[in-house]
Amino acid sequence: FYFRNKHRPFLLFVSLLHVHTPLITTEKFLGRSRHGLYGDNVEEMDWMVGKWLLDVIDREGLKNTTFIYFASDHGGSLEAHRGNAQLGGWNGIYKGGKGMGGWEGGIRVPGIVRWPAVLPAGTVINELTSLMDIFPTVVHLAGGAVPQDRVIDGRTLLPLLRGTVQHSGHEFMFHYCGVFLHAVRWHQKDSGTIWKAHYVTPVFQPEASGACFGRGICPCFGDGVTHHDPPLLFDLSQDPSEANPLSADTEPL
Repeated sequence: FYFRNKHRPFLLFVSLLHVHTPLITTEKFLGRSRHGLYGDNVEEMDWMVGKWLLDVIDREGLKNTTFIYFASDHGGSLEAHRGNAQLGGWNGIYKGGKGMGGWEGGIRVPGIVRWPAVLPAGTVINELTSLMDIFPTVVHLAGGAVPQDRVIDGRTLLPLLRGTVQHSGHEFMFHYCGVFLHAVRWHQKDSGTIWKAHYVTPVFQPEASGACFGRGICPCFGDGVTHHDPPLLFDLSQDPSEANPLSADTEPL
């Protein structure tokens, strides 16, 4: 692919099976990490991205002219187990995981961008973006324009990455589970506060587990969810773990 396209613009999309059950790890990487089969899978994915993608781009002299964006489509799957071994990753301080329409552990993932000739190394941007932003970013890079006859939910990432703007283009973000709206986030521009309202949340099994072990994965509707009226409200800028829902008594504003 690189040899055929290195003298003209190209788009390469690589969607890896790795770091996803059933964790098909090759023999070379079995037992390599201190974190079981999942850790081995992470190490193999790291090797594949470095060896098959980054090293080849560097070797072909494309490093400074290639925009690379590495991310995941969801947080770790908490319910994935084999015996006592957890196969689905870990979401740190964030509540919930894969398949849960609104909780941070299911939707908040890091992204890594590399474009040495344009973007300085080591920069950390703590702004929320969306995988929907990939489309307008690629169009922007290609010198095109997104369609004007419909609403495009994504925003080009380039102004944020280049530092010409300080905040994400998303004032509001809507978080769905399947076709069902579960939560909405509002980044209040004047104060910088990030509010999040949950209209629907999954019923955890067991209740305090933060996951749906009884079902294998949390459902989006029916008897496996709870509807909240008024919605659960969190101040993510003060409570990123979504541990303390606000009320009129605790938060008059």
